[in-house]
Amino acid sequence: MPDKSSEYAPPPADDLNRTLALAQVDSPTARHIGLVGDTYTITVAGKDTNNRFCVIDMHVPPGGGPGPHRHDFEETFILLDGEIEVAFRGKKSTVRAGETINVPSNAPHQFHNSSSRPARMICICAPAGNDRFFQELGVPVATRTTPPPSLDEKQMAEFLKKAKAIAPKYHTELLERT
Repeated sequence: MPDKSSEYAPPPADDLNRTLALAQVDSPTARHIGLVGDTYTITVAGKDTNNRFCVIDMHVPPGGGPGPHRHDFEETFILLDGEIEVAFRGKKSTVRAGETINVPSNAPHQFHNSSSRPARMICICAPAGNDRFFQELGVPVATRTTPPPSLDEKQMAEFLKKAKAIAPKYHTELLERT
């Protein structure tokens, strides 16, 4: 019988320049970003993973969630609390606490909290980049549940203009519908 162990290269040496990343979502140093009515806390940034992935703790209040979009990276959501409605390629589904979904790259989708309670979920994007998109587009807020400032009509128009302008830089396309 042939030796299968020689089919794979051994793992590379440990990169001693990389360190353990530890995030405490309620610590004073945590990065909380207000965006589209939600608050996103970057718990593992792409810079911590050689841009292989990023992890974002999402607080989505009733009525929250982004508009329809797609991007060329995988996005996994683990719902910790509450429920969200997900539109995927035009079909709507309800995702509840304890459930996990994966949105394939390039697929049109959006999520929305149509319930009366906040939802909390962990978002994992691979490769990373969405963390930098959120930081560039959103505004810093004080805590994991602090809502972003409300935008008037003019501010919302400016926000959407900026979002459309920088989305391609982060391999994202904003859509009219899923």
